[in-house]
This record gives sequence, C-alpha cells and structure tokens, in this order.
Amino acid sequence: MTSYLIKGGTVVGPTGAAAADVLVDGETIAAVFAPGRGPEGVETIDATGRYVIPGAVDAHTHMELPFGGTAASDTFDTGTRAAAFGGVTTIVDFAVQRYGEVVQDGLAAWHAKAEGNCHIDYGFHMILGGVTDEALKAMDQLVADEGVTSFKLFMAYPGVFYSDDGQILRAMQKARDNGAMIMMHAENGPAIDVLVKQALERGETDPYYHGVTRPQELEAEATSRAIWLASVASDCPLYIVHLSASKALEQVAAARDAGRNVFAETCPQYLYLTLEDQLGAPGFEGAKWVCSTPLRSKYESHRADLWRGLRTNDLAVVSTDHCPFCMKDQKELGLGDFSKIPNGIGSVEHRVDLLYQGVVDGKLSLARWVETIATTPARMFGMYPKKGIIAPGSDADIVLYDPNGRTRISASTHHMNMDYSAWEGWEIAGKVDTVISRGAVVVQGNEYKGRKGHGRYVRRGLSDYLV
Repeated sequence: MTSYLIKGGTVVGPTGAAAADVLVDGETIAAVFAPGRGPEGVETIDATGRYVIPGAVDAHTHMELPFGGTAASDTFDTGTRAAAFGGVTTIVDFAVQRYGEVVQDGLAAWHAKAEGNCHIDYGFHMILGGVTDEALKAMDQLVADEGVTSFKLFMAYPGVFYSDDGQILRAMQKARDNGAMIMMHAENGPAIDVLVKQALERGETDPYYHGVTRPQELEAEATSRAIWLASVASDCPLYIVHLSASKALEQVAAARDAGRNVFAETCPQYLYLTLEDQLGAPGFEGAKWVCSTPLRSKYESHRADLWRGLRTNDLAVVSTDHCPFCMKDQKELGLGDFSKIPNGIGSVEHRVDLLYQGVVDGKLSLARWVETIATTPARMFGMYPKKGIIAPGSDADIVLYDPNGRTRISASTHHMNMDYSAWEGWEIAGKVDTVISRGAVVVQGNEYKGRKGHGRYVRRGLSDYLV
C-alpha cells in the first residue's frame, strides 16, 4: 500500500477539528482534502467515526537505562513496540554520559542499543553527567553534527548524575551560544539526601517515605534556582522535566509571564495518581509507583493545578518519563529501604489514552490534547513539521482514534516488558484504533503489523519556541 486515502474521519490538529480526507503517498502526507474531494481509484482506509490525529511524540523515555544496580526493563525493541500500540510514533530517549566518560561515547552506546531494534522513529537527548571543558565542546559538536539539540542536567542524585550550580551555569552559557535546550531534573538533591538519611534512621522504610522525603518545597526551590541560573546565562532555553507540584509550577508560570525561554512538562502519573493512594498502598505495594519527582498529596491542589497549567500553556507538554522496572528482582531491591527502590513508572503505552480521558472529563480541548501529546513536543525539540502535524509534506505518522471505544489497562494485556501495571484496572473512554508510522500501518485494532527495525533515527533541529 504505497498510496492510499484515509477517508471519512475528523482531522484534529493544534488549531481544532475538521472533517477531511488525508492522502498518504509512500512515507509522507501528500495532501489533505475536503471530504469527498480526494482522488478516485486509490486504496482507502475508512476512518468514519474516528479522530485522525498526528502520531504522538513522547519526548521523555528511558529504554534500557541503567539505574540503581539494575536497568529499565523495556529494551528499545519491547518499549517502542509497546509505544506503537499506544499511538506513539516517535520517542526521544536519553543517551547517557556518566562522570569521567566522553560525551560522544555515551551517544554512540545509545545508538548501538537502538539501531535496528526500534519499531517507530526515535531521537536522543544527551544526559551530561559531568560538565567539563571537553563536555562543553562536545555540546557544540552534537548540535552541529549529530542532531542532538537538548541536554539534560540533574540537580538531584549526588554521586550519580548531580551537577552543582557552577557546572549548570557553564552548560547553560554554552546552550545559549549554540541554541540548545537545557532540560533540568529540578530537585534539591543534597537536601533530599539529608531527609532520606533521617527517615531511615527513624525506621521509616516503606515506599510512602520516598514521597515524604522529596517535599514539593525542594522541587520548587530547585526549579526557581534553575530559572534564575538560566537568566544569568542570558535567558538560556530551559525545560523543566516531570514537574509534579503546585509550588514548582508557580515558578515556571512567573518566568513565562516575564517572557522567559522557560518551559515545562508533566506526566500522566502526576495528573491522576497520589502519595496516599498509590505510594501509601499497604506493605511494599507502593513501590510500583516510586518515581522522581514523586507523586503528590491528594489533600493539596497539585492535580487540579497541573491540569490548569496544561490549559494555560504554563505546562507545554505531557511526556511519560517511561522508565519501567518489574516488581520481582527490581523494585524488590528496596525491600526494607525505600531509597534503594529503582525510580520509574511505565506509561509509554498509555499516555494518549490517559490524556484523552482529560478531554472526556472536560479538562482539555481536543486541540489541546493533540498539542500536548504530539505537536508541541515535535516543535519543542526540533522535529516539526516532519512530526507532530497532519499536513502536506509531513511524515505520514497518523493515528485513527476511536472516541466511542474503550480501553481497559492491565498488566495481562499491555505490551510493555513489566510484570505489573501502574494503571491496573483503569478504564478509558476512548481507544487507539489504527497506528501508521511513515506510511506503514503498524497497529490495526489489536493486531500488530509493524516490525523491529522500521524505526529510524531522527536528527533534530533547534526548538521552535525560542525568543
């Protein structure tokens, strides 16, 4: 099927929804027609009753990430196949440079993991574990030659990925020069380490205390500090990852109100799950939901504030921070000591549905749904208009979404390489029906039609949003 017409659907983009037919030719979208005005005699895909949306872009995943003595349970093979089932046609994963390593060697290692194994297209951000003169030079080289235009730093995890304020400032100054985006894990790591040590000394070892020892004040403080450091670096582009808390969102909103190059994402877990109901589950069950930043209290306004932030664009993107670990032999490393539980939740397969539930619940518009899951991440990270939009010349990354379908989430039916689901038993009022990656149908109904190795590396340009 090299040329075909998607007929009878409602095309949804960042500007709204309209009935239209979409002509796909090879790997790209050739034209968008008024209903019934497309060419005769070509093969057709019936999209009656479906939303026709751009393939989703998950700009924050961690396939095969080594962490806490183990590694994320999804490979690029299993993780990208699961993503395809969830309507995701592009991921941006994180290559890692650890302290003392050469940045380019870290990137090469992640290319080796991904190449030939991905079912959908993929790009890379670069984690800088050590900000040195050589690493700063490497930033220029990756932007100019490798299509890697975003670099992640950590204010958390002393002894692992942590960068101090001076290192952060130097990396930000370099990014301001070459146009790259600095992505920031904004939590005050040294202060968190003090609280963790004190909790364990008191015998507070359950998963619940993972959340208690990472209070929102330490997320807000680090977020504010990152914003002011970026200001000193001549308004370096700054993107706060996995923002979870009201006070941190206040810092981002204030910077955006001042016209700064400051952006933020949140994740589905922070929109729906809570400290008490999930992390506080009986016994060791709460380990399923240990991630950083942590889930927040249901007795505070975090979830409502995050939904509002998505509507007002103070939160630009919803990513997953997909970093799955199995309970057996992985999360169980933290039995009796919450600080040893590998941090991460697996959601790459569920983000499109979970955010559509926000549309059903009246928290997001259809257009904003598409923006947060596809268009904005593509624009934020230099892939637009190749990705993130249904328009002539764009890649034919297309999802047919059935608003009358139902999705029931369970570990028994999901495709991620995990022995549990963070969303077990959830029912979503909507369903991914057909997924097309660069013109090839990879998912139809519940049937997988894709293949390992179909996915290609995406060389990214600079962000569309910078001033």
